[in-house]
Amino acid sequence: MSAGTYAPKPGAAPVGRMIAAQTALETRMLLRNGEQLLLTVIIPSLLLVLFSTVDVVDTGDGEAVDFLAPGVLALAVMSTAFTGQAIATGFERRYGVLKRLGASPLPRWALMTAKTLAVLVTEVLQVVLLTAIAFGLGWSPHGSPLAVLLLLVLGTAAFSGLGLLMAGTLKAEATLAAANLVFLLLLVGGGVIVPLEKFGAAGDVLALLPISALSDGLRDVLRNGAGMPWADAAVLAVWAVLGLGAAARFFRWE
Repeated sequence: MSAGTYAPKPGAAPVGRMIAAQTALETRMLLRNGEQLLLTVIIPSLLLVLFSTVDVVDTGDGEAVDFLAPGVLALAVMSTAFTGQAIATGFERRYGVLKRLGASPLPRWALMTAKTLAVLVTEVLQVVLLTAIAFGLGWSPHGSPLAVLLLLVLGTAAFSGLGLLMAGTLKAEATLAAANLVFLLLLVGGGVIVPLEKFGAAGDVLALLPISALSDGLRDVLRNGAGMPWADAAVLAVWAVLGLGAAARFFRWE
């Protein structure tokens, strides 16, 4: 046996392996958190079942689930990419987790990539679950899956940027309160459950919100069988650029 056969080989793992490991960790942390599970799974599922089976809100012609399912999918994206990520990242920043990870061999951009991938993994699970529930309620979707995928990706980018911006600039307690408040306000006024037409003239302004653009875009495709809703996609793209750009500029690691 030659000398040095079992000599250690110090050094960081390849970046791809580090991102994969961090993504798995971030995903487990998201799914194990009771509050996050409430926001990402239980609330969207209950809203979908409740308002599809009980005639509480006038959703227009056709089955209620055909109107509600796209909006609830948009809500699921917001709950994970914005609310959940903002709260989790805000407290990681407060307790010094981000500072320590930033000093590790894992590059900071790779950490943010892992967080984004964890959000995407969680969203896939949400979409599968909510789609199964919607089918059980009689949902009949139409349209291009590619258009739906593009809208979901743009929505994720927009909400992720806004969530990271909030987590990186506010104190953890303020982030917790603000993220939950924004979630409730956008749930009510973002076209998720109540059509924007019910808000009168204010509906034109509310339509510029990212949750409204995502809800309306998904509804145009999945309910009406429309092609790519470029106007809604453009609104989401603008929010994504502004949110991610501001997060990159103003995010504080300590």
